[in-house]
Amino acid sequence: MKKILYICSLFVAFVTVSCKVDDPFVDRVVAPVLVIFEDAAGKTSGLTTEPSISSSASADASITVRLLELNKDGLLDNKVGIDSIPAKAIPVTFKLRSGTKLSDITTDAQGRSTLKIAWKTLGISTPVAGSSVSLSCSGTYKDISFTKYFRLTATK
Repeated sequence: MKKILYICSLFVAFVTVSCKVDDPFVDRVVAPVLVIFEDAAGKTSGLTTEPSISSSASADASITVRLLELNKDGLLDNKVGIDSIPAKAIPVTFKLRSGTKLSDITTDAQGRSTLKIAWKTLGISTPVAGSSVSLSCSGTYKDISFTKYFRLTATK
């Protein structure tokens, strides 16, 4: 009897281990583009979970986003590597995190789109150094949608 119980428990353990378990929380899709933010000084940001870019508080806020498609054909060749190709003519939607749409801007030949907007439109009537607002940038590339969250901070 112990032998049968041992074999049955071994069989149940084998079946349990060999079952595929799907992630119940998030369906993951590989991002179709690399989203990089550039501030007025040309410094890039975007390789963090929530990048922060800065813009002068004394003028309209300026946000530049650059979209790059990563060509991984030469991934295993150290002389070629991964190539960054600008994603041209992609409509990009800028929104407040509350969902309020700010603007749609199409990327140029270098994959850049720039939004110039008044701080008042962002919900900051009198910006001072350190004032910030949370925004999102979204679009669709090759039938795959993407969204990148970021924070815009006012500087002197």
